[in-house]
This record gives sequence, C-alpha cells and structure tokens, in this order.
Amino acid sequence: MSPRRNRPRRPEEAKDLTDERVRKGIEGVQQWQDGDWMVRSIFGGAAAKTYRCPGCMQDIRPGVAHVVAWPADEQGDLTDRRHWHTGCWRARDRRGPGVERSRNAPRYG
Repeated sequence: MSPRRNRPRRPEEAKDLTDERVRKGIEGVQQWQDGDWMVRSIFGGAAAKTYRCPGCMQDIRPGVAHVVAWPADEQGDLTDRRHWHTGCWRARDRRGPGVERSRNAPRYG
C-alpha cells in the first residue's frame, strides 16, 4: 500500500468553501431506524445562540460544533428541526429518551 499524498486543493474545490457554505454547514440525508433524516453539520463558529440537545437535555452553547436534524420528508420545516450534540446524534439509537427536568429538580433519586 502506498503512502497517502497531501495534495493542495484545486482552485475549483476552493471556490466551494465559501463563507455561506461554512456558515450553513454541510447537509445530507441519513437513514436511521426511525426513518430518513436531513442532517446538517454546524461548525463551531457558526452557532450564535444556545440550543437544548434532545439527546442529553444539556445546552449546546454558541461556538460549539453540532448537528441539526429534521425528518427528510419535511423539507426544512423549522418547527421540526432539532439541534443535537454530534455524539448524542450518533448514539441516539443506543440510548433511551432524555428526561427533561426543571433547574430546581434533584438530579438523582
């Protein structure tokens, strides 16, 4: 097996990496047990507000890379979009649903 070569980007590849594309992230369809999902990877600097991850019920703070997912059959309906930690999204078939608690509720018990 020959070693991998690091080649500089060709000019046409560099054009695809515009500020708008970096801000919006890279999008694609993923198949899961519960159906097809549109998933967009959001890079660290693109998020400007805090979101709640439905996988762990913890905050995704501004500047943290994460994914946004929504059902593939609902092309971009804003009400169905959810922001997930990348690890929570990948593990969602292996864990139970998160339990949302109020800030004053005890964590254990």
